[in-house]
Amino acid sequence: MRCEVGMEYFLSLVIFFPAVAAVLGFLIDEASIKTYAVTMSFIEFVLSLVLWIFYEPVDGIAFSVLHPFISEYGINYFIGVDGISLFLVILSTLITFLALLSLSIKERAKNLIICILFLEMTMVGVFVALDAILFYIFWELSLIPMLYIIGAWGSGKRIYAAVKFFIYTFLGSMFLLVGLVAMSYFYHEATGEYSFNILNWQSLSLPLSTQIPLFLAFSVAFAIKTPCFPFHTWLPYAHGQAPTIGSVLLAAVLLKMGTYGFVRFSLPLFPDASVHFSGMMCAVAIVMIIYASFIAFAQKDIKQVIAYSSIAHMGVIMLGIFSMSREGMSGAVFLMISHGIVSGGLFMLVGFLYDRRHTKLFSEFGGLARVMPLYAFCFCVVLLGSIGLPLTIGFVGEFLSLAGIFKISFNYALLGGLGIIMGAIYSMNLYKKTFFGALVHEENKKLSDLNRTELCSIIPICVLVVALGVAPNLMLKSIEPSVTQSLELMFNKASQTATRAYMEKANFKVRSDAK
Repeated sequence: MRCEVGMEYFLSLVIFFPAVAAVLGFLIDEASIKTYAVTMSFIEFVLSLVLWIFYEPVDGIAFSVLHPFISEYGINYFIGVDGISLFLVILSTLITFLALLSLSIKERAKNLIICILFLEMTMVGVFVALDAILFYIFWELSLIPMLYIIGAWGSGKRIYAAVKFFIYTFLGSMFLLVGLVAMSYFYHEATGEYSFNILNWQSLSLPLSTQIPLFLAFSVAFAIKTPCFPFHTWLPYAHGQAPTIGSVLLAAVLLKMGTYGFVRFSLPLFPDASVHFSGMMCAVAIVMIIYASFIAFAQKDIKQVIAYSSIAHMGVIMLGIFSMSREGMSGAVFLMISHGIVSGGLFMLVGFLYDRRHTKLFSEFGGLARVMPLYAFCFCVVLLGSIGLPLTIGFVGEFLSLAGIFKISFNYALLGGLGIIMGAIYSMNLYKKTFFGALVHEENKKLSDLNRTELCSIIPICVLVVALGVAPNLMLKSIEPSVTQSLELMFNKASQTATRAYMEKANFKVRSDAK
């Protein structure tokens, strides 16, 4: 749907405000650049909240704008939001604001901040683009600032980590580009005109033999970004060598581009192929959950534990997506937001500790709760959200995702639940080794607790962990209508009996007005 006049171009403002702020940042001196960046990112966050205030959770797209760009080939500037993308936009702006607020890097801070503001523009653009070429442009542009952030401000093998991140994701993007061009070709074959409009593509019914290679092309790109096993090996390096703010943005937002791609492209465009490969995708998700949990338990670096836990959480999201049920997909979208908040908070907290001790090894800590009680409390709250304790934000998404996949397979739900239990084990092991026991190292006895700036950065995350765990309907009431619409589209497009049977097994019922 098209918004009222006056709000029509508001979404464009939300997209490009950070880019304008980044350009103007060149005019700001080094001493004032952080204050400038925090102010600009806060304004951007407020603008995204305005989207939520004026968004109505009904069928269709809100705040849509369509302007011809290359009409001959059906390439347009076409943007809009629905209940699925709305909260991913808000997540992007919130995490960017909090990450900049907590930024402690002094070396070449101006260049770093300009990169981050530009990256924020690309993240928002990915989630609101409804033209496939526009989506691809934002998708690719996000690689450049993150490559620079890891390579220029990282530690250790930062160049290796940055190059590996770039090569993996760029090669995946080549598959995506081939898939996008092929979809435009098939749309031309069916209608006589080219189009990269994602909504137009959703009306196109393709045979299973055509859907399969297209699904695989799209899925390779999204699987690398997620990252799914066996394409996950770039993530621990990227997290391990990236500066704190790079890890926060990578875990909280950039990984969600992959799972968002599955929800926005793979399932609604290729419903028969999605069901055809659902068993394989669920098996990959189970491997992600259990394998990453074992590896996380064996780590000696706090940051690496959180990095591998991200892979496990993304596995739960994949289970929810490929359950193709209302509960599962709604839970998966909710868990994208949940994981973004808790993983961003955990990496932020590890960064606070690294700034004080310049190490992330378990062996260098112990007994920190005695000298840093506020830090220990905040870490505990966010970690419980990551584990999925009831009445925290992590529980809602995990429960709904597993409830959705339970309708399809008891074994998948059982193994997914086992992985979550393993997550609680390695997370509590991390907390025990870091915060309890004797204060062995003299350096730890002199550590200062969280300062005012750090508290302002982490308290909003702690509040959200509890608030959205207690009142998840604040988001779910907007997410569910868009998920339902997507599932109805899949059901109506399905040409294979197996597809309809799979969705009916998930207790999906087509609304009377959608038949």
